[in-house]
Amino acid sequence: MKVIQTEIPGVVMIEPKVFGDARGWFMESWQVERYAGVGLPERMVQDNQAYSGHGILRGLHCQWPHAQGKLVQVLSGEVFDVAVDIRRGSPWFGRWVGVTLSGENRRQFWVPPGFAHAYVVTGADAVFAYKCTDFYHPETEFSVLWNDPDIGIAWPLDGEPLLSDKDRNAALLRDIPVERLPPYEEVRHGLDR
Repeated sequence: MKVIQTEIPGVVMIEPKVFGDARGWFMESWQVERYAGVGLPERMVQDNQAYSGHGILRGLHCQWPHAQGKLVQVLSGEVFDVAVDIRRGSPWFGRWVGVTLSGENRRQFWVPPGFAHAYVVTGADAVFAYKCTDFYHPETEFSVLWNDPDIGIAWPLDGEPLLSDKDRNAALLRDIPVERLPPYEEVRHGLDR
């Protein structure tokens, strides 16, 4: 497996080893010892899958408390996936990293706890899967506006995305009370040490 560092420490792309022949292919999408060996948490407590059509954007979502680290991948189709550092006190606060994930490239993206996460479907559709380090706690979830001008994500869109009401009405990062944001020191673990 190959680990590719991004501009923000702790946020990485993973290229699992894929073994293939005339019958098809095989890969390990999670193996606790191997992934822990590159700095990911050993404990994943929930697996999620979502299906979305072209132009659907989900996010920017976060939980605090109960911050979730997410190991994300696309099983079929293609998405542009984004992690935004919203940890108060972080040297990278408000910065983002975006990667293309697809069923074809089979890459994974590690979004550490304390980051807001979103993706937009750039292919015809996509089946999106992710493992989480904590359970979903709807009472602690909040959203940052997907097109917050202070963050400036360069979404690869050919028009307006399709959004949920929650995502359309999300707050700008600067308008979220600081005590609602995860503190850098408390969620600084994994690959950013």
